[in-house]
Amino acid sequence: MHTAILTFDGYNELDSLIALGILNRVSAPGWRVSIASPAPRVRSMNGVTIDAMIDLDEACTADAVIVGSGRKTREVVENPAIMNSLRRLDPTRQLLAAQCSGTLVLAKLGHLSDVPACTDLVSKPWVVAAGVDVLNQPFFARGNLATAGGCLASTYLATWTIARLHSLEVAKDAMYYVAPVGEKDDYVARALLNVSPYLEPASTELETLKA
Repeated sequence: MHTAILTFDGYNELDSLIALGILNRVSAPGWRVSIASPAPRVRSMNGVTIDAMIDLDEACTADAVIVGSGRKTREVVENPAIMNSLRRLDPTRQLLAAQCSGTLVLAKLGHLSDVPACTDLVSKPWVVAAGVDVLNQPFFARGNLATAGGCLASTYLATWTIARLHSLEVAKDAMYYVAPVGEKDDYVARALLNVSPYLEPASTELETLKA
């Protein structure tokens, strides 16, 4: 199973790299996590430069795609070359998730036309203007679509992605690994509280993805 994390210039490190770290706690044959970017190298909102592991074309073939956020997301959705590449994303055959302003990307691609979504407080007006009903909560999923609001809600996207592509038990183990000592049970419980309600309705799609 391959998960691609879309990471654009001006990216938020807490979105892309926390998800990358948690997802890579899974040890399973064929499990792969990649940073995907439209350029070979991108610079974060705080000056952290990283190399892309795959391009957007390969990202669109992944089993799951997480759209990270950043300071230049509104420029991303106005870039025809990037958006044309991302039009191959398809929630009928892959998981699509978005973090904070990444929700705007899914909205502009038309995937949230009838699905409420989560985003951060700064990005909320842009997402609302794109015609999406924004929820006052950190995580929401329907079928193969999930969104999260607030940088640290990236832990919920990672938990949901692992639960959908592998199993809930493995997702719990990954969260337990990264959670602070002395607070591990609390962190896992909070992740499950936010993610578990959205797993059962997706059981059929999960089996389809695994087939």
